[in-house]
Amino acid sequence: MGETVRTLAYGSWPSPIDAALAAAHGGRPDDVGFVGEEVWWTEPRPAEGGRRSLVRRRADGGEEDLLPAPWNVRSRVIEYGGRPWAAAPDGDGPLVVFVNFADQRLYRWRPGDEPRPLTPVSAVGGGLRWAEPQPLPERGEVWCVLEEFTGEGPGDVRRVLAAVPLDGSAAEDRAAVRELSDGRHRFVTGPRLSPDGRRAAWLAWDHPRMPWDGTELLVAEVTADGAFGPARTVAGGPDESIAQADWDRDGALLYASDRTGWWNLYRDGRPLCPREEEFGGPLWQLGLRWFAPLDSGLIAVVHGRGATALGVLDPETGEVVDAAGPWTEFAAGIAAYGERVAAVGASPRSGPEVVELDVLPHARTSSRGATPIGRARVIGAAHDDVVDPAHYPEPQIRTFTGPDGREVHAHVYPPHHPGCVAPADELPPYVVRAHGGPTSRSALVLDLEIAYFTSRGIGVAVVDYGGSTGYGREYRERLREQWGVVDVEDCAAVALALADEGTADRDRLAVRGGSAGGWTSAASLATTDVYACGTILYPVLDLTGWGAGETHDFESRYLESLVGPYDEVPARYAERSPATHADRITAPFLLLQGLDDVICPPVQCERFLARMAGRRVPHAYLAFEGEGHGFRKAETLVRALEAELSLYAQVFGLNPPGIPALELTE
Repeated sequence: MGETVRTLAYGSWPSPIDAALAAAHGGRPDDVGFVGEEVWWTEPRPAEGGRRSLVRRRADGGEEDLLPAPWNVRSRVIEYGGRPWAAAPDGDGPLVVFVNFADQRLYRWRPGDEPRPLTPVSAVGGGLRWAEPQPLPERGEVWCVLEEFTGEGPGDVRRVLAAVPLDGSAAEDRAAVRELSDGRHRFVTGPRLSPDGRRAAWLAWDHPRMPWDGTELLVAEVTADGAFGPARTVAGGPDESIAQADWDRDGALLYASDRTGWWNLYRDGRPLCPREEEFGGPLWQLGLRWFAPLDSGLIAVVHGRGATALGVLDPETGEVVDAAGPWTEFAAGIAAYGERVAAVGASPRSGPEVVELDVLPHARTSSRGATPIGRARVIGAAHDDVVDPAHYPEPQIRTFTGPDGREVHAHVYPPHHPGCVAPADELPPYVVRAHGGPTSRSALVLDLEIAYFTSRGIGVAVVDYGGSTGYGREYRERLREQWGVVDVEDCAAVALALADEGTADRDRLAVRGGSAGGWTSAASLATTDVYACGTILYPVLDLTGWGAGETHDFESRYLESLVGPYDEVPARYAERSPATHADRITAPFLLLQGLDDVICPPVQCERFLARMAGRRVPHAYLAFEGEGHGFRKAETLVRALEAELSLYAQVFGLNPPGIPALELTE
């Protein structure tokens, strides 16, 4: 017999998805790579202090953690990091090189041995940091990106391509590290060697550009002794973003450029598949990969518009055939070995898992139709239904109309429970979520943090406001000098449309976001009356302070495109800042902050709260030791999620069972 359906008020539905369950399944596998015939990747361990473990898939199909705690395979280059590990065959089994988070040193390691440091520690500023290692045993070196702090300030830093000896001679000697590039660019990605080893290609850009504004694709000759000749720019520029570059089997240069307004693929400057969709994305971390050339001449691609698929591009015909399977989103981190492709895929019914696609050796396409490209299957971090999937949300892909008739994309997750409905005369509360970035987007995948709310009778709408990626450069440029305006307006447009159409309760709307989304949430509370409350995580709140040395180097000039050059529009920085308008905020709010955050530091929250003092607005401030930008520890994730639900319960008049009460002070 089926379960009896109960009628209970929204927000009071009993759910098997508790905060501990959501925390345990947060994060995703990443940094996928082939080590010989095996696939390896990194995976989060929230219960182990939030470290990332290196995992291998054995030949028998089992999975094995390769480095025990406290090893943490994660780089801090540009603070958001970059690819932290790589391996190469070297006679006695794989030679692995990885970055350890605690000291940011490069280590070499063979399975069965203890890791040995390859690079020294520096006491200057943020020290020495490394990303995108590429071990070259035949040269006795590992080539990578070096980020070197030259002083105590966040901007006292240089970045170069470097060669680190594999024999450990640089472990205590910075002078033993050989620099490959001349340091004339502020930012660089790791070098990609041509098949004959005679050329290297990499990306570079400089302040005030962000990599999605404009990058340069550089190529240099590599001499027999491993030195780089003069670099020349072969593509890109101030208004053209190259997201990735690599070489195909014949030595032609492949790259993803948005010169047409969409990141498309090019081969030695010739477009391979001109489409109004993305074959690249924002370079928030060094080493992201949206395409990988195969030995057959085909190219594995992650591509799409507003979402991403895994496919195979035939450069001769320009046709793409996508892998069959349930996945609706693939991360920018694919790897290839021969005709095998590994990537991380997910869907609204399954969390991120490692997927392998075995491409048929003669999978070609033609105008008469597509040849099947091969079999895709899960090989690691397989999704496991820890609760009855009937409790998962059932999202809708929606497009709303914003100010001036502009399109606003969003994913709407209505309340959903297999055993509960609400009274017929009640409309549900909704939480409008603004993603971080802001040059990013939301992914339509199973997220137990969202399910935590929807399974209790609280709807969620995730807005890809103007400025989001995935919809072309024009959509991305909507936020230029309009941060705090367009993002706020678009989120409000979605919230009010949901209320006007009878989907959401107009009096029970909340806004929520982290990082740049935290900014949008706070700005929404300060400049609109749409929301009854808000949750603000590790936010930007004061533009003047943030842009004047309170943040890290990578984003230190980001505001010039988001708000405008400070020297030209100083008043705009104050006018847009929620901290300036704390007196306008009347809705209760929850503020969550990591005390080790160097991207959006705690001083932003402290300054904001000082200006709220005496205003008698109910609020709570939870600050977490040992947490940076984005929470990683299980206990932090649990506390934050339960506090957020308690805020909504108190403001919306809900009664969720078993949730600790959040103390709101005035």
